[in-house]
Amino acid sequence: MSSESTLPADRLVLPAKLIMGTATVELQRLTSHLGRLQDPRVTLDAGALEVFDSSAIAVLLELRRELLRQNRQLQVLRLPARLRDLMSLYGVGELLPA
Repeated sequence: MSSESTLPADRLVLPAKLIMGTATVELQRLTSHLGRLQDPRVTLDAGALEVFDSSAIAVLLELRRELLRQNRQLQVLRLPARLRDLMSLYGVGELLPA
């Protein structure tokens, strides 16, 4: 059984491109969908993310902060290796469990 088949039906999905010019709109889109997700652990699929800069980290951290305010958790799936490396460089990798 692949991990794709075990993903919950309700999850957030990152776009293919997440850069400084799109970060604010993307964060608004993601947070606007939080209300429809009932599970206390929100799953975010980052598998489509191909083009990004450090603002992608800011979006992930702000989404995490919002969920913590709601006593919920964020789980990020399929995080690109390059973004994982960038998060490690900034010292925030442990804040976003995969």
